Amino acid sequence: MSRPLLLIRPEPGFSATAKRAHALGLTISGAPLFAVRPVGWDMPDLTRYAGILFTSANAVRQSGDRLVACLHLPAFAVGEATAVAAREAGFASVATGEKDVAWIVALIGTLGPQTILHLAGQDTVPFDARTVSVDRIVVYESVAVDPPGEWQAWLSHHPVALAHSPRAGEAFARQISDKARVALVAISEAAAHAAGSGWESVDVASDPRDEAMLALAYVRAQQTGS
Repeated sequence: MSRPLLLIRPEPGFSATAKRAHALGLTISGAPLFAVRPVGWDMPDLTRYAGILFTSANAVRQSGDRLVACLHLPAFAVGEATAVAAREAGFASVATGEKDVAWIVALIGTLGPQTILHLAGQDTVPFDARTVSVDRIVVYESVAVDPPGEWQAWLSHHPVALAHSPRAGEAFARQISDKARVALVAISEAAAHAAGSGWESVDVASDPRDEAMLALAYVRAQQTGS
């Protein structure tokens, strides 16, 4: 019998990952450990920018009606899920970085000196923009949610847990007293770092996609927990 998959990301990502995991035959447990909420923000002078950078699909979803004013600009998205959200929001030009934010920023840099607008979450990890000038505006925050009563029972089954962001890794680590019973799969090195040490194992997805994380999780789920 395979180990269960423990999901902690907020909706709508929770349900999307659960659907993919069920298709692989994995057993699902867990609940969101934080909720994503929009925050008020002011639109800057868009004539300064060569494009809009999104490092999370949540930034697209939580930007609100103001995003309409940005749709004439190219969007640069980290991960296919973020790119899909940008297209659904109405961006006609969307470049996708399948690795991480450093990769997409390097791509922007090849176009010459640029200034881009980064719409992001409050807990977004800083990154080295190198030759690109980045103005960051916070459009959403992640608010902690208390785990449900079933939490300890879920952990007792030596689950494989997914951390879809540094915020998720940090929030999850705060709720675990015995990390050695959990195999962690992180969407990025930043998410793995935020989760800290002491886990049974830590795997990092080769690119920031649900499918890449679930491929790793499937392998871990077939292994016996320590």
